[in-house]
Amino acid sequence: MTATADFDTYTRLQPQRIEPLTALRAFRKLVADKEDTAQVFEIMRALSGRSLARGYNHMLKTQEGGRQAYLAEELAHKLDDPVWLARFEPGTVGASYRAFREVRGFTAEGLADEARKIGPQIDAQHPVVWYSRRIRDVHDIWHVLTGYETDALGEACVVAFSYAQTRNLGFAFIGWGAAREIQREVKSVPARRAVWQAYRNGKAAHWLPGLDYEALFAQPLEVARARLNIRPASVYHAVPAEVRASLKLRS
Repeated sequence: MTATADFDTYTRLQPQRIEPLTALRAFRKLVADKEDTAQVFEIMRALSGRSLARGYNHMLKTQEGGRQAYLAEELAHKLDDPVWLARFEPGTVGASYRAFREVRGFTAEGLADEARKIGPQIDAQHPVVWYSRRIRDVHDIWHVLTGYETDALGEACVVAFSYAQTRNLGFAFIGWGAAREIQREVKSVPARRAVWQAYRNGKAAHWLPGLDYEALFAQPLEVARARLNIRPASVYHAVPAEVRASLKLRS
């Protein structure tokens, strides 16, 4: 792909305006089938605005973020390498991530394939598009760091945390929309409070997109959480695990 083609791809991926109706249609599809992960990426595309460009520029203003931007490594390649993942000792972030994905059968490439259904240009060689891939690929790592599981409430919380970190309106839309649906389904579940706490935890935490994730993976999980000021998800964990597992977004 030529440099001109990559620039054209970037402008297509960075809409000049927010598209709320597109996001709403995609959210309705997601509510009808919460396994339709492609709709998450449609919402993100419709509501990202200039948040990706701002996030990349923020990386350049930090010492480690600038180094990561210069290296431009693709996290998905490492995260799907079983030999690389096997290096990390029990109790570390890397071992916790390894266990997280093994239990669920997740792969970074599987998530990337869902993104390609909406925007095949996501593989373009452009720095801001690379940053968007990075935000996509750290999603499950942030699950591990924050302690939110992959049930409906946990996903709502981790995207609320992500909104605080990235200021991407797509995350806010999904988080608050999912909390509303969960609250309608089971009024006793404090979904809105859990999502609000997740957002506040994301604001309080250090900025995570620019981290050296290879170095982070070698650290003990609790040490990493303390160093990054990631606060406990107390409201979320107060909901019994069996209740959280039973939650489904209503169609």
